[in-house]
Amino acid sequence: MTAACSPLGLLNSLGPRDGGVRRVARDIAYGDDPRQRLDLYAPTVSGTYPILVFFYGGGWDSGSRDLYGWAAQALAAQGFVVALPDYRVVPQVVFPAFIEDAAVATAKAADVAAAYGGDPERLGVLGHSAGAHLALMIALDRRYMQAVGRPGLIKAAAGLAGPYDFLPFDVSSSRNAFGRAPDPTLTQPVTFVRADAPPIWLGHGTADVVVHAEDTTILDQRMKAVGGRSEAKLYPGLDHADLIATFSPLFRKKATILADVTGFFHRELG
Repeated sequence: MTAACSPLGLLNSLGPRDGGVRRVARDIAYGDDPRQRLDLYAPTVSGTYPILVFFYGGGWDSGSRDLYGWAAQALAAQGFVVALPDYRVVPQVVFPAFIEDAAVATAKAADVAAAYGGDPERLGVLGHSAGAHLALMIALDRRYMQAVGRPGLIKAAAGLAGPYDFLPFDVSSSRNAFGRAPDPTLTQPVTFVRADAPPIWLGHGTADVVVHAEDTTILDQRMKAVGGRSEAKLYPGLDHADLIATFSPLFRKKATILADVTGFFHRELG
């Protein structure tokens, strides 16, 4: 996943940006580690907006919020206050530390975004690739948000090209991140499907060879089988990077992913 995601950072320096939004806060600490920081983006028109927390991908071992401001701006331009956190990665940490970071960052975003027009009662999480794994883990496995004292905070969750059912650990990124987990099933979002989970939306490209679309199909089917609310959409011919690259105005005509996922959040968060 690392190789597929890192070129997307070029869009931060070379690609066009959505207007009508700005970064309203940066380097907000949610822990003591230098990577436990987040930035906030918001529409320039004052108002009260739902909050989204976006987790970038990078195989659990790379990535930086400094490379994904364009994606946060794209989401904010659709009418959200957006938190863009960094989180600790391999080899500094292994599972479950990066998921714990995601939960703490989400709670922190709810606390600080209100000062910039964000409504903590209407908060959703989403991510791309490994970031989608983080978003779905904290949305489905109750333990993470309970541990930060915010069990009902997440009202909706979305994943773009995410790995949700990837046992056995057969690539280096998953072995390095999860290989020492005492119970590997507890690393998988599909383990935690439940009827009372927040509604989820899943998008995947049919040409993705990094994380196969089967992951999205399986999680969607398992959620529905237990009575949970799930939507899934497969995008013909799109690959792993496309699922987030189409957030950029440069590639937005390629697919309706940004409109689809933000439409889901507006329906669920109001």
